[in-house]
Amino acid sequence: MLAAGASPPGPADLLRVHAPSVSKEDSLVSRITVVGGTGYAGSAIVQEAAARGHHLTALSRSAPEAPTSNVTYVQGDATDEAVLLSAIQGADVVVAALAARGPLAGSFRDTNRTIARLADAAGARLFVVGGYSSLRPAPGADRFVTDLSNHPAELHPEILAGAALILEDLPATPETLDWTFVSPAQAFGSWVTGERLGRYRLGDEVAVQPEDGGAISAADYALGFVDLIEHDDHHRAQVNLGH
Repeated sequence: MLAAGASPPGPADLLRVHAPSVSKEDSLVSRITVVGGTGYAGSAIVQEAAARGHHLTALSRSAPEAPTSNVTYVQGDATDEAVLLSAIQGADVVVAALAARGPLAGSFRDTNRTIARLADAAGARLFVVGGYSSLRPAPGADRFVTDLSNHPAELHPEILAGAALILEDLPATPETLDWTFVSPAQAFGSWVTGERLGRYRLGDEVAVQPEDGGAISAADYALGFVDLIEHDDHHRAQVNLGH
């Protein structure tokens, strides 16, 4: 949906203002498991989805400081397959909202591969919180990750591991797995202040604001993320969200 007065966007750049087309009573309620459900992106997704009446399970190493109502919180290690299996069984949608740093620095890709395999076995759709560097500045152009000279060297392993999910791991999954990789704008994280504007710009693998990377708040990223879950119109594809 276009904002009032906005010019029509190109096919890879669509401005959406959140305006549910169906009432909560008529909408399809999903059972959603968020792995990493108390992190920056994960907690915002949990809050947005729960507010829309979905049934949420949030798996994380630690309990939330401010729990969201009507959410089942499970403490556990995402590298433990038994823990993942217990959280994913019975889910309609699985969200992988993990970061390739800290305890997951060395096991990030393996953990995400396990999540993908278990989601496929459960018949659940998989949505992955991605990073900006895996996007392209223009159709057919090299992805940003091919040149990390503007990023501190200590961040390179984390960036490369995140990009590898969309470049290698997800495309290699069985065709039976329905996945969507959702990249945010470049300025996205706990160090970036941002408020909910109630809108976002949706693109494909080409960044919606390649000139400076753009920005998006956690609340609006979650807004677009849950819209993607509900609309179910992107399959085995990368998309990106920005203001």
